[in-house]
Amino acid sequence: MACERTLAFIALVGQERPDFRTISDVRKLHLEVCKDVFVQVVRLAGEAGVVQVGTVSTDGTTIQGHASRHKAMSYRYMQKAVERLREELEAVVTQAYQQDAAEAAAVGSRRGDAWPAELARRADRLVKIEAAMHRLAAHAKVEAAAERQRRAEAEAERRRTGKKRRGKIPPPGVDTPDDQAQRNWTAPAWPSMRTNNKGWEYCGNAPVSVAAACQIILACDVTDATHDKPQAEPVAPATLDHLARAGIERPKEASGEAQAIPATLDNGSDSEAAVEALERLGFDPYIATERQRHHTPGAEASAPPATAQERLAAKVRTPQGRAWYARRKVIVEPVFGQIKEDRGFRRFLLRGLANIRGEWRWVCVTHNLLKLWRHACALLTVEAEERMPEVSHMALCRASGLR
Repeated sequence: MACERTLAFIALVGQERPDFRTISDVRKLHLEVCKDVFVQVVRLAGEAGVVQVGTVSTDGTTIQGHASRHKAMSYRYMQKAVERLREELEAVVTQAYQQDAAEAAAVGSRRGDAWPAELARRADRLVKIEAAMHRLAAHAKVEAAAERQRRAEAEAERRRTGKKRRGKIPPPGVDTPDDQAQRNWTAPAWPSMRTNNKGWEYCGNAPVSVAAACQIILACDVTDATHDKPQAEPVAPATLDHLARAGIERPKEASGEAQAIPATLDNGSDSEAAVEALERLGFDPYIATERQRHHTPGAEASAPPATAQERLAAKVRTPQGRAWYARRKVIVEPVFGQIKEDRGFRRFLLRGLANIRGEWRWVCVTHNLLKLWRHACALLTVEAEERMPEVSHMALCRASGLR
């Protein structure tokens, strides 16, 4: 629209005016190129002084996938559908053999070799349902292994502290999917996740790592995990890799060694593996192990912490830990609000995990570019106010066309 009505845009594009498909085609055709563009934008932000390696905050948000909730099937219904389709296929094949024999007796060798349409349709349906059943079975095995690991850690903690188990012993985890577990046909990669409106949608989990200075996104990803515990470990090395490729150096100690980067995460990431991975990569994690209550005195440590969770809880209770962790809600949470509320990005438009990761990367690139643009506009406004102190800030914004 601007390339047809605004003189400045018309002078830039000339006769090469993009049509309504241009933005969509750029987004779909250049998903791999966006990886280098993301790093180049981070480099520009570092050169502009917008990125400072201080506190890095990591969190994830749920974004709805391009899938219909009506195109889904439960595991129990999949089993029934597979049995029904196999019976129908056997009946159709038997009928086809009988028809082929009758045609061969009537016309000899002059007959077609194509499959009947009803046979091809049922065979294709059977393949899709069995693939969905295999995905549900693999997901159930992963969840069962994670549940066994969690129970083993909880049992070891109870033995160490001498606490008794409350309630009944939970039944052993099973590796088979639940009968109510579902998979969607339009977007098989997405599980059903609980949304903010207390509903259920097929969504993806989109974690980001944000620098504290001007809310520049340093790394991003999209996964099908329904919680944030496995997100800290892959996002952290991506953050360091992007900083290194962008030429942004970490602050160093007096001895010349790189300082540990304070990393704040919410209480969904308090796992032993996440803490070990962050500390091994050179981060100083501050993760809440429980919901913090306001205006409550800090508990005195009676014994040195023995586990990673106790160590994190003790570190967050210190004045420095409270100060670091309090900054998390003003670093990463506003980024999701700006993307979802201000820009209206609430749903992925592509399908397939690789394509959706590229789409989310484009969203994060444009977020960083908007931060750079507003930072440059703010510098120009400050410079103009210093030269013309009698002109108000609102008048300068109106004169420059900014809002």
